[in-house]
Amino acid sequence: MPPLKKIRVVQLIAVIFFTVSGGPYGLEPLLTYAGEHAALLLLLLTPLLWDVPAIFTVLELNSMMPVTGGYYKWVKHALGTRWGFYEGWWTWLYTFVDLAIYPGLFVLYASYFFPVLAEYRIPICLCVVWASAGLNILGIVPVGKTSLVLGVLVVSPFLILFAIFFYHHLQAVSIPAPSLKGLPFPSLGMALYTVMWNCLGWDNVTTYAEEVEKPVKSYLVSIFSAFALVIVLYFLIILVSQQSGINASILSKSGFPAVAELIAGKWLGGLIALAGMASSLGIYAAVLLSVSRVPKVMADDDLLPKRLNREHPRFKTPYISIIVCSIVVSFMILWPFGDLLIIDVTVYGAGLSLEYISLIKLRIAEPLLHRPFKISLNVTGLCLMVLLPVTVYFVALAAAFSSEGNGVWAAIFAITALASAELVWRLIIWKKPYLKV
Repeated sequence: MPPLKKIRVVQLIAVIFFTVSGGPYGLEPLLTYAGEHAALLLLLLTPLLWDVPAIFTVLELNSMMPVTGGYYKWVKHALGTRWGFYEGWWTWLYTFVDLAIYPGLFVLYASYFFPVLAEYRIPICLCVVWASAGLNILGIVPVGKTSLVLGVLVVSPFLILFAIFFYHHLQAVSIPAPSLKGLPFPSLGMALYTVMWNCLGWDNVTTYAEEVEKPVKSYLVSIFSAFALVIVLYFLIILVSQQSGINASILSKSGFPAVAELIAGKWLGGLIALAGMASSLGIYAAVLLSVSRVPKVMADDDLLPKRLNREHPRFKTPYISIIVCSIVVSFMILWPFGDLLIIDVTVYGAGLSLEYISLIKLRIAEPLLHRPFKISLNVTGLCLMVLLPVTVYFVALAAAFSSEGNGVWAAIFAITALASAELVWRLIIWKKPYLKV
């Protein structure tokens, strides 16, 4: 049997970039929610409070257990089979919601060139879903190479936009005084959800660790490189959007191509729209790569049907898992963006909390376990670190419940989805009582 092909650092950076971000697409409503005084402040503070603890947690746990299944294996090892199942189940649910967003974004930006495409949204979305499924079945190396090419297509137009803007307007740039004063609580919640959604998924990139060359070192370099790229890109595009004078409601409706048109004309608007299409394709393929490994390892542990762990005879990829994920997403592409965003972040945050608990539990229970990367904090310090993302999470959730309209129902649906894990677990141990650990 030929050795399994593995990806290297540069390709891993591209895959991580698309798993977590894929560009600033999705940040467009931020100015509407936060206003000019709070937007940049939240854009800088939220990743520090929400992402940095997650990144350090992922790096330490992955250095201990760089295995296929990533976060599911960590939680199962630290907290037992039941909580490992919760972690895998919640992540599976959140990823279905997450994946359903990107085919719609692809159609949105394709409609910039051909407005009639909006009338064929469903068949085009299905083409994106199943083309990505085919690419993932071919293996992680094709996904990595494709992500690298798409990453260049995504980032390059924004570099052109920034260069043109700052060349002509650098001396006129005036950053509004940062402040949350006067920002309604529901608007703060939606602004937080917007930034949190655009910066989540650092744990997802570890589910294929055994398919990465020198995983401990590669992840350390790749995750920090991707984080720096994401934050700089986000900050600059919101700053440029503010300085362009575009109306916040127009930006929310028409996206960043409208900003590019104001600054340089329709040719750059077209490039930004093309980058939006590339971003949607790259994110979908990268996220599907990460989630398809989780059902496979859960099936290996007898927590899901055994067929899910079947590998393709040639490409050695979990093709049944990829197909099942694609079928579910095909039925979810009609959901509205705002509802998906709330459900996505709420369910994801619950799974992330189990990873934080696992980090602390393993520090206490197995302090001598080899950790090639170790956070320079004791157990008390880790608990204080974890309070930062937990606080952001509950502030956003409370704001969703205090809002009017669909935000409340989306939050209720997310809580119901989380509760479904216990119901499914009970059904599993009823049929397989030997799994109750």
